[in-house]
Amino acid sequence: MDFLFIIIILIMSVVVHEVSHGYAALALGDSTAKYEGRLTLNPLSHLDPMGSVVVPLLGYFAGGFIIGWAKPVPFNPYNLRPEKWGMPVRAGEAIVAIAGPLSNVSLAIIFGLIIRLMSGYGLMNPAFLSLASFVVMINITLAIFNLIPIPPLDGSKILFALLPYKWQGVRESFEKFGLIFIIIFIFFLWQVMSPLVSFLFTLLTGFPI
Repeated sequence: MDFLFIIIILIMSVVVHEVSHGYAALALGDSTAKYEGRLTLNPLSHLDPMGSVVVPLLGYFAGGFIIGWAKPVPFNPYNLRPEKWGMPVRAGEAIVAIAGPLSNVSLAIIFGLIIRLMSGYGLMNPAFLSLASFVVMINITLAIFNLIPIPPLDGSKILFALLPYKWQGVRESFEKFGLIFIIIFIFFLWQVMSPLVSFLFTLLTGFPI
């Protein structure tokens, strides 16, 4: 039952993540996601067979670690106009990229505060505490995971949006092997990051994982 709840929370969290990318692009002048019907919370519009099904299942059966992603929301960087908000032209792609992790951070903070407030007043139902804890843990994990600078994760888009144009060739070469690097990270290097997830979870909720 916990696994089912985790998968549902994961799917909705990655959907919010992708929709946030789309709305950030829309705010900066690009309507691609809107015209393609991706500014919706309907999971069917966003699910990716590999990132939303295969990788979470592999992680779960390989040791209980669950992570995933949805289909990237499309946007046209040439339509972005960050200067209308007083920002540099090249900042547009970075802003769209960071909107996703920020949405996950926001969800983690909101549910972390709910846990703190309700438990402080003795109003916390054990079932809701478990559910809210999954929301906080999964969204912290998604935020950290997506900020890793490995293509096609958001961290790589933020990094290359801020680097000089001469690095674009490196970006294209790196992107060819991005999925391989992600799988290696998930199964062999994630333990390096798990203490940070535990620390942030305790910081937000007041409870250890």
